[in-house]
Amino acid sequence: MAPVGLTESAVELAPGVHWVGAFDPHLRSFDIILKTANGTSYNAYVVRGEKGVAVIDTVKEGFADTFFQRLESVARYDEITTIVLNHLEPDHSGALPELLRRAPQARVYLSVRAQMMLKALLKPTGEKAPDYTPVTTDDTVDLGGRTLRFLHTPYLHWPDTQCTYLVEEAMLFSGDVFGCHFCDPRLFNDCVGDFRFSFEYYYAHIMRPFRENVLDAVALIEPLDLKLIAPAHGPVLRHAPRDYVHRYRELATPRLFNEARSEKTLVIFYLSAYGNTRRMAECIAQGAERIRGVRVSLYDLEGGESDIFTDLVEEADGLAFGSPTINADAVKPIWDLLSSLTTVNVKGKLGAAFGSYGWSGEAVRLIEDRLRGLKLRVPVEGLRIKLVPDEAELAQCCTLGESLARHLTGQLEHRELDMASLA
Repeated sequence: MAPVGLTESAVELAPGVHWVGAFDPHLRSFDIILKTANGTSYNAYVVRGEKGVAVIDTVKEGFADTFFQRLESVARYDEITTIVLNHLEPDHSGALPELLRRAPQARVYLSVRAQMMLKALLKPTGEKAPDYTPVTTDDTVDLGGRTLRFLHTPYLHWPDTQCTYLVEEAMLFSGDVFGCHFCDPRLFNDCVGDFRFSFEYYYAHIMRPFRENVLDAVALIEPLDLKLIAPAHGPVLRHAPRDYVHRYRELATPRLFNEARSEKTLVIFYLSAYGNTRRMAECIAQGAERIRGVRVSLYDLEGGESDIFTDLVEEADGLAFGSPTINADAVKPIWDLLSSLTTVNVKGKLGAAFGSYGWSGEAVRLIEDRLRGLKLRVPVEGLRIKLVPDEAELAQCCTLGESLARHLTGQLEHRELDMASLA
């Protein structure tokens, strides 16, 4: 018998329920930010009921032929009454326009947030939007002896994402949730190779920025009877599926223990060429420590790579970044750390910048712009000091630290500076 994936046959998950996806073993980069050492899969599914057939998600456009061949092996197009779109990213919706042409009678079910995205998706093809129904948690579709129940799980990892639960079979078609970029034609998690690294790597780069949304989704999923989880990428989880739900809860739960939970934490990162920015950082820390209820930590980026600080950044309430200006820019370790923050939810955290400079001093403003782009609050103007700070300037650093601490503890009103007015 040929291995799954080396034929064009659908794969049975349960009577009348089939996988009809496609494998992409040669993909090595996904959405630019993820490396895919052994490729990925684009998982799509078919559910047959007494009243009709549902197709749940499609595949990337370049793999549509394989998808349709597998689909045709288990259903006729005139039987398809329902198309469910758990997520409209092109790797899941690429074959949708052609599927709608082949099954024009089918009604599309998608989340409320996906309606405009559906129209935008079909615009280049010239197709008009099909008959569709926006759904949310606990809305259902009756296929005849088979019930699809929808779960609203936004921002995992797009605003439109949802999960679909097949009630009678206790199967969860989870979209990107519980997925990973791991290509193995043996398909099922108890048959494929070791994909633990890929599962956690995928979570870290796709789901981690939406930790609160992950916990909301897990709260919806945990009460379900779960015999199988069928994600949009990676192995189908038929062995111990609940373990993967538990793992998501662990990954989304804060990792660092705060000995005094009432305290606010301010983390100060800096790199100093001649010790001047370091002295500024130390005085900012001293000023912040004057305010009760704030715990301050100092980290010299010369002593560590940016990736090791991810957990620390995720749990901190305030972040300050100090850099000298070299060649009219902040130094590379600062940019490396700021770039790593795209995998962490930093929206609403307090941010600040400071640094010593010799000639032009652009680093502080550039850092502040990046912090705003990452949706941090920057309520206090950054501090720039030319060359070696004197006693009066070090006192300004202490004042900056004190002001940041007061903002963290709610003693000062949060406000955003209009940097144009300061130019």
